Amino acid sequence: MNILVTGAAGFIGFHLAKRLCEDGHTVVGVDNINDYYDPGLKNARLALLHPFSNFSFFQIDIADRPFMAKLFTSHKFDCVVHLAAQAGVRYSLEHPETYIDSNLVGFGNILEGCRHAKVKHLVYASSSSVYGLNTTMPFSVFHNVDHPVSLYAATKKANELMAHTYSHLYGLPATGLRFFTVYGPWGRPDMAYFLFTRAILEGTPIKVYNQGNMKRDFTYIDDIVEGVVRVMDRVPAPDPEWSPEAPCPATSRAPYRLYNIGNNQPVSLMGFIEAIEKALGKKAEKTFLPMQPGDVPATWADIDSLRQATGFSPATSLENGIAKFVAWYLDYYGT
Repeated sequence: MNILVTGAAGFIGFHLAKRLCEDGHTVVGVDNINDYYDPGLKNARLALLHPFSNFSFFQIDIADRPFMAKLFTSHKFDCVVHLAAQAGVRYSLEHPETYIDSNLVGFGNILEGCRHAKVKHLVYASSSSVYGLNTTMPFSVFHNVDHPVSLYAATKKANELMAHTYSHLYGLPATGLRFFTVYGPWGRPDMAYFLFTRAILEGTPIKVYNQGNMKRDFTYIDDIVEGVVRVMDRVPAPDPEWSPEAPCPATSRAPYRLYNIGNNQPVSLMGFIEAIEKALGKKAEKTFLPMQPGDVPATWADIDSLRQATGFSPATSLENGIAKFVAWYLDYYGT
């Protein structure tokens, strides 16, 4: 297939683009390579993609409407995997305009491009953050998600609504994927596991929020990529059983679907730190702090729908995943 991957210099985008190139697809990547975190890391990821003859790259902001329109006109994409977004819950508290530009305006440009180019399948990144104040565990795509607690989460919820509208009005097949705390080699330096590893190696205290009473459904990057690839091959069709009297949030009369991709095994924050300590062979100094605004105490993915649709369930253990990340970190930073 001819595939557009937005956010190709990002953590998930890089790994997905690499996998798709290895599988023989033609991949066009776009990314604005902003300075939210080290652009050097993004360029290092791209350096591993450039040798593929079936990969091409454009450094551009998806909020640039004229360029995005031209991109869709000049390339006949079979599938679009939209991963570009301004990430980070805490950053959204201080820089809301960045999320509006990238996650709302940018996504609107993606939808318009897919609509006019008659793209066969749009797969886009949502987030476990959309579950917000929900306390029913595990989080299910059949649950209501109308109470986000950060602007980042609100923009991801908005993306799901925007995608459904385009599916309904224009017949655009769209699949949203709610990712749960992705980690692994070439990860984002603003994520907790990255910050913990750096601090432990430097001998500085790590910040442990909510007094350590947190749980996350940590999901290894290879499992995320496998889930995305399998979903790409399953173009959604209208759900004949969907009823407006009892509307299902995960399906529609339109060609629209939502899936969780998570490890389905929540781990305590303290257990997560212990896994990093074990991989590094060094104990962490800990500073315990209260819960931060916009954060939630726990996440846990119900992946039954994903398993039924694709036959796939993430299976990488936390111990193995963290060991692979730490090995990469020590090699990349020469520590």
